[in-house]
Amino acid sequence: MPDRIGMHPSSMSLFDFILFFVYIFIFYLVFYWRRRRYKDPLLRKYQKHGFWIKVFSSLAYSMFVLYLSPGDTTGLFFPEGYNIYKLILKDPSNLDLLFIQGKDFDQALLANIANLGYFSEESNYLVSKIVAALSFITFGKFLVINLFFSMISFTGVWRLFRFFYEQYPDMHKQFAIGILYLPTFVFWSSGILKDPLCTGAMGWITYALYAIFIKRKNILANIIIFLLFSYLLVVLKVYIIVSYLPFFIMFLLLQNVTLIRNKAMKAFIVLGFIVGSMAGFLTITQTMQKALGNFAAEGMVKTIKTYQVNFENQADIASSNFSLGVEFDGTAQSLLRIAPAAVVATLYRPFLWESKKPSTFLSSLESLAIMLLTIYTIFRVGLRRMVSTIIKKPIVMYCLLYSLMFSLFVGATTLNFGTLVRYKIPGLPFYVIAMFLLLYFNRKPKKMPAGTDGQTELT
Repeated sequence: MPDRIGMHPSSMSLFDFILFFVYIFIFYLVFYWRRRRYKDPLLRKYQKHGFWIKVFSSLAYSMFVLYLSPGDTTGLFFPEGYNIYKLILKDPSNLDLLFIQGKDFDQALLANIANLGYFSEESNYLVSKIVAALSFITFGKFLVINLFFSMISFTGVWRLFRFFYEQYPDMHKQFAIGILYLPTFVFWSSGILKDPLCTGAMGWITYALYAIFIKRKNILANIIIFLLFSYLLVVLKVYIIVSYLPFFIMFLLLQNVTLIRNKAMKAFIVLGFIVGSMAGFLTITQTMQKALGNFAAEGMVKTIKTYQVNFENQADIASSNFSLGVEFDGTAQSLLRIAPAAVVATLYRPFLWESKKPSTFLSSLESLAIMLLTIYTIFRVGLRRMVSTIIKKPIVMYCLLYSLMFSLFVGATTLNFGTLVRYKIPGLPFYVIAMFLLLYFNRKPKKMPAGTDGQTELT
């Protein structure tokens, strides 16, 4: 089977870099205009920081996939999207390629025959269509399209930061660390992949629902935003919305329905959302098993029945495979058996000694930091107070339950470190924030200076 042939670094030109910096300036003006409308100086500061971090990360990601670790960006999404763009320029009647489904795409039109079968997965075709559409305003330049994907992600990520910031403004540093500065979260959402679109969609969905049910502002516009980005997530990675939406809705209910004072009723609601989320994931898994055969989720090595498809570097992928010790067969029983190992794999692996490539080494350092943060939180807060805080604080419950459920889904179906470091990023900010919130709600009281009224304040 032939390897996929993608974009080669030699195809880059001086014009690519010139246009890249032109679009940086354009995006800077757009975000600067938005930033000037913020009265809060902290929001202005973090928006500026977040923007430049995403710009730098976009360039770093582009160089990474061009020179160090080619993958889907350079082997599938960009070359096939650019090919669709060229087909439309050659014959305007091909414009319908932007509106058909992937299963209806004529395989004879592929730029590379080694990509045969990939468009049978609608999510792959959607990313390539977005690349094709963006090519009309970017002249099909690789660096600029990566920048666009990074900015799409940033618009949603910024909304997510604002949501948490509006709940607890004095935790702005912790939220910035968990959302705007988290290395792998920033890096893997800065190029032509599904992940930037998914992280952006999550942020927009969160803030839209928050605006509808809490702030009660611009309801019609936010309903449209919610529906649009929910559709995007359903097509790209449905397991994200299946694991995320139930717990965020649970947070909205517990936060607003003051009648839910009974602990048994609250426990029933939480359990119901957990069961519902697991049931939704299992339904998706079983449906995919019937449709695709051996492999149930996107996290596994991609195979499509009746098609010859393979990754660009099979040897590297094989060397990065790992086992959880328990096989996941798509049933609820196997999901429960595999749960502890799957969650540990997602949150804390790859361990340092398991990293064999640059793409996994950065993640292993981050995983170690998250493990140390978890250990510190457990010892600082204590298990009893942790459980009590989770039960009493809906925001902690929502962040922790979603991140753990998402970790279970990803860990159960992703048995390769190369893909795990990318697929796990939508859950990491929420887990980190959950740890910070647990520390925040269990701060030790600090005595006021002498001469005050004797009251205490929390530090």
